[in-house]
Amino acid sequence: MSAPVTERPVITGWSAVSPHGIGAEALAEGLRAQRPTGAPIDTARWKVPTSRAHLVPGFETREVLGKKGTRSMDRVTGLAVAAVGSLLDQPGSVGESETGERAALVLATTTGSAASMMDFTRSSFEGARPYDVDPAVMPNAVMNCAAGQCAIWYGIRGPNTTLAGGRAAGLLALNYATRLLSSGRADTVLCAAAEEYSAARYWLERHSRGAEAPDVALGEGAAVLLVQPASSATPERPALADVLAVRTRVATGDQARPAMEACVRSALDAAGVSGDDVWAASPSDAPGLLGDLEREILGQVCGAEALERVPAVGRLGDVSAATGSFQIAMILATAAHTPSSAGRIAVVTSADRDGSLACAVLKLLEAR
Repeated sequence: MSAPVTERPVITGWSAVSPHGIGAEALAEGLRAQRPTGAPIDTARWKVPTSRAHLVPGFETREVLGKKGTRSMDRVTGLAVAAVGSLLDQPGSVGESETGERAALVLATTTGSAASMMDFTRSSFEGARPYDVDPAVMPNAVMNCAAGQCAIWYGIRGPNTTLAGGRAAGLLALNYATRLLSSGRADTVLCAAAEEYSAARYWLERHSRGAEAPDVALGEGAAVLLVQPASSATPERPALADVLAVRTRVATGDQARPAMEACVRSALDAAGVSGDDVWAASPSDAPGLLGDLEREILGQVCGAEALERVPAVGRLGDVSAATGSFQIAMILATAAHTPSSAGRIAVVTSADRDGSLACAVLKLLEAR
């Protein structure tokens, strides 16, 4: 382990596999065109009663990644591996620093692949004996499978972490990434989040949402941020945003409102800015009353105009654990085509029904 690092962390790159397609440009172009992503799905294939979802168009793991090493790969792992690969394949990528022993990977998730867990468990019940299961499928049933596969595919040999935090997981992962840098445990962190569409996830969401939550169509995808110390930025990989602060709270029920407001104000105070300084505010669009509360608080603290400058993450459907990472990706994509955003402040919040609340404050930079 190297000595602790005191310089600020910055985001120097990002990419995504989204309902707009594969790669950062696909997401950016889809946002600029305001193209809808909801589409009819094959209900027989997916074994769900709903006819629409926000899927990554045409995504089949073996077609995107090739047949080698993908025979038993599940969908969420394929999405994560594809997103990390699209980041590392960008012009300006520096393999020596973005992979290897001093590069870390943090992956945000809800449960990993609910479909793989349920399928593996079901096979144990349905086989002639409990251990009559396909051993090649077992790794997919482990929550950290996707993070491990990303590291194996691309030679990322530093710390490898999976964080399960529901809708707040993306911002929790960003906070963890900054701690890896500040403690000297890594020089570069690939901070990713992934969520798959499956029948298992559909039914879990349907039965666990509150009665007040609307029937929001599910989405899927993966987004990845490249987080490094400010001194690591290069002309090819310029700093896109300073990570000024990330703060978290835990609260449910009547305590959610004061806790969410305290979380936002605490993050702004830690960043040394006020609500009046905020150029863009991005809520996580949580289904139901929690999402309404989140948007209301951001409007009160940051102003209504800040809520309108970046497309709502809900345009991608409910992407659950990938929400926070997609929010940041959408802010960076919007800022890249908005010169007036340089030097301005962006606030990102997440609120999960199980009580996890988070807020990140970014300073958008001119070099993009």
